[in-house]
Amino acid sequence: MATVYYLHTFETSFGWVGLLGSDLGIRRSALPCDSPDACMADLGADAAGAVAAPERFVDLRRRLVAYFDGQDENFDDVPLDLGGAAEFHRRAWAACRTIPRGETRTYKWLARAAGSPRAARAAGQSMAKNRAPIIVPCHRVIGTDGGLRGFGSGKTRLDLKRRLLAMERGMNGALV
Repeated sequence: MATVYYLHTFETSFGWVGLLGSDLGIRRSALPCDSPDACMADLGADAAGAVAAPERFVDLRRRLVAYFDGQDENFDDVPLDLGGAAEFHRRAWAACRTIPRGETRTYKWLARAAGSPRAARAAGQSMAKNRAPIIVPCHRVIGTDGGLRGFGSGKTRLDLKRRLLAMERGMNGALV
């Protein structure tokens, strides 16, 4: 039996956000985009056959809208559908979810927290393959030198990463 996916796109103060879920949890989320169509593209092929079901995402939508408005929201209780993900990626995503709001950790820290202290590059790859940005706050992971690295499914959206970190630190979205 094929997995049924559910879909919802909505607008936040940062732009349009998309959610794709299954009965197990969130399968994918899209970073803020300029349009609902861009969100659909970011959600990938599974979104093409998904059922529009905003009612399934009422609480998460409310929390994400509040988060993007600068409120202190935490998503570590949101269930994820990690089917098909590599075991190291699952561990790295779980470790990433423990990074407190407004704080950052390095890829080296993430590798250690995921149980593979020498796998900083693999930790970076796990963040690049993060299916659920914001829910798995990969924007909080930075280079050992304190520099920001790629963000947004391999895209360079460092402006958004800076803005999210600044917002979380209470700097009203100012660039850091």
